[in-house]
Amino acid sequence: MKEEAAVGDDVTAVAHFLFETGTLKQARRTGWWMAGVRDPESVAEHSWRTSVLASVIATLEGADAARAAHLAVWHDSQETRTGDVNHLGKKYAPAADPEAVTADQTAGMPDVLARAVRAAVAEYEAKETPEAVCARDADKLECLLQGIEYRAQGYASAQRWIDNSLGRLTTGTAKRLADELLSMGPLDWLSSAMGEKPVGS
Repeated sequence: MKEEAAVGDDVTAVAHFLFETGTLKQARRTGWWMAGVRDPESVAEHSWRTSVLASVIATLEGADAARAAHLAVWHDSQETRTGDVNHLGKKYAPAADPEAVTADQTAGMPDVLARAVRAAVAEYEAKETPEAVCARDADKLECLLQGIEYRAQGYASAQRWIDNSLGRLTTGTAKRLADELLSMGPLDWLSSAMGEKPVGS
């Protein structure tokens, strides 16, 4: 019976965390407010496309795509408790340690799960494995991509985020993807899917 109670407690902790992660659907990426974006993307939206990009970059770089995507899933998970603190805010307040926050978030979970989540966050923060490098580039490339989309919507100040993200990319794949993204409009994919000829051809 004691073992059953322990398992129940573990599952309760996991269930609490699942509700907690849902708050990232409402948490806004605050840096975009400085660019004038009235209703910026949520942390959850950013994390989803970052995970897709991590898988793409890792595949093309010859790294483990599933692992890179896994790291990207967890890269901003601490923001359920810290909020999204933009770079200006970090100038005035010390950033919370992602590994310490993750340890608190996973306390009481089954050990196998807690260790896996903590290891993913630690690997991402260490910036040493090919998968972590790809996931971190994906984070920057997603910001660049979102900046292109906001710029196309009339937010000219998003150019600062595009430029800063571009300058921080490290992998050859991310740099090539950035060049390609910068050469097209956000709806060029739709024209291609519809079989429309490019303007001027």
